[in-house]
Amino acid sequence: MKRRLHLNLFIYGRGHHEAAWRHPKSATRSLVDIEHYVDCARKAEAACFDSIFLADVLNMPPDVDSSARLWLEPITALSAIAYATYRIGLIGTASTSHTEPYNLARQLCSLDHVSRGRAAWNIVTSFSIAGSRNFGSTGRRSHAERYDMGEEFVEVLKALWDSWGDDAVVDDRKTGVFVRKDRVHPIGHAGKHFEVAGPLNLPRSPQGWPVLVQAGSSDTGKAFAARHAEAVFTAHIEKSTAVEFYRDIKARVVEAGRRPEHLLVLPGISAMIAGTETEAKRLELELNELADLRIGLTRLSDRFDGYDFTAIPLDRPLSPDDFPDPADNQSSRGRTELIVGAVCRDRLTMRQLLAKLAGARGHFVMAGTPEQVADTIEDWVDSGAADGFNVMPPILPWMLEVFTAEVVPILQRRGRFRTAYEGATLREHYGLPRPAA
Repeated sequence: MKRRLHLNLFIYGRGHHEAAWRHPKSATRSLVDIEHYVDCARKAEAACFDSIFLADVLNMPPDVDSSARLWLEPITALSAIAYATYRIGLIGTASTSHTEPYNLARQLCSLDHVSRGRAAWNIVTSFSIAGSRNFGSTGRRSHAERYDMGEEFVEVLKALWDSWGDDAVVDDRKTGVFVRKDRVHPIGHAGKHFEVAGPLNLPRSPQGWPVLVQAGSSDTGKAFAARHAEAVFTAHIEKSTAVEFYRDIKARVVEAGRRPEHLLVLPGISAMIAGTETEAKRLELELNELADLRIGLTRLSDRFDGYDFTAIPLDRPLSPDDFPDPADNQSSRGRTELIVGAVCRDRLTMRQLLAKLAGARGHFVMAGTPEQVADTIEDWVDSGAADGFNVMPPILPWMLEVFTAEVVPILQRRGRFRTAYEGATLREHYGLPRPAA
C-alpha cells in the first residue's frame, strides 16, 4: 500500500508569482483584510489539508511600490483564523533574531490553546540588514552567529513549554487547589544570549509543544533541523536536488537520535493548472509577461547580500562566475546554492533565471493538467524526494480553488490523501508524537 502524503497551503499575498497581484483572477480584497486569509484557510480545510503557513518580513520591502508585498503579523492573524476554522494546522513564522524567548513562548502556547492543538512555529534566523535596523542594530549577525543564537532560543522555548507538568492544573473548587505548584518549576536559564528565569505563566498546551517547522537548507540549517524540526519547508527547482536533500536530512535526523518519520520534508510546488497542458502554459506565460524585471533583479540582489547584477546582459547564458560564492553568503545560503546550481546545470540566461524565480522564488514551478500535477506529486513522494508538499498557488485564491477541486480528488481516489480528518491536532495530522512533559 502506497503511503499517504501531506499537503500544506502557503498563503502569500495574492499568490506566489510576483505579478499575481496584477492578474484579474487574483483576490480583490485588501492584503490586510483578515477575510482573505480566512477564506483561503477554509478552502484548504474543506479539502482536508494538513496545515496553512504564513511567512513574515520585519521591514518594508524595497519593491513594495510595485509588488504588493504586505503581511499581517502571523501569530495575530493565525489567532483570528483559529477561531474561523476547526481542524487545519496553523503555522506562523517568528524570528529568533528579533524576538524575546519568553514572549514568543507565551504567544505560541496561547495559539495552541486557542486552536485546541493546531499551532506550529516556523523557526527563522533573520538575515535582513533592513530588518535588523528596526530592532536597534546597525548591522546583522553572521550566518553562524544567527544559528548559534537560534539553537539557544529553541532550547529556552522547549524548557518553558515543559515548565508545567500536564497534570499541574487541578481547578478543584472543593479543595481550593487551582494549580499544583510542585508540578510547575522555573527553568533558570543563563546562556550566551539569553537569561530566562521561568516558569511560563501558562499551562502546558494541547500538543505539549507547538509543532516545530524550519526551512534552512545550508549545512548549518540542515544540522539545526535534524535536531529540532518536525517539518521542513524546502525549495528545489528540480526533483534530483530534492532527492539528495531528502536523503541527507533524513540521515542527519537518524544521527541525531531521532526517528526519520518524525521529520516531514515538504518541498514547495507552484502549479499553474488548466484542462490542457497548452492552456496551462499559456496562462503561465500570461502571468510571466506581467512581471517586472527590475523587481526580479532587486530580489536576486537581496539573496546575494546586495550584489549588483544590473550590468549582466539579460540574454547571455550565465556562469557561476557571474555570482558571488554562496559559501561566503551571510543571507539565505541554501537558496543561493540552489540558484547557482540551476545556472550551472541549465545554462540559464538572466532573463530565464528571473522568470523561474518570479514564479515562486526558487521553488518547483510547473504548468499542466490536474492529472499531470497529481502525477508529479506522487512521483516525488515515491522517488524519495518528499513526504508531501508545501502548496504555493501562483494566484490566490483562483489556483487554490483549482488545486482543491481538481488535483486533490485525484490524489484521494488513488488513496494518497485523506478524505476526512482523522485527528484533531496538527501533530495527529502529521503523525508526530506529543512531547512528554
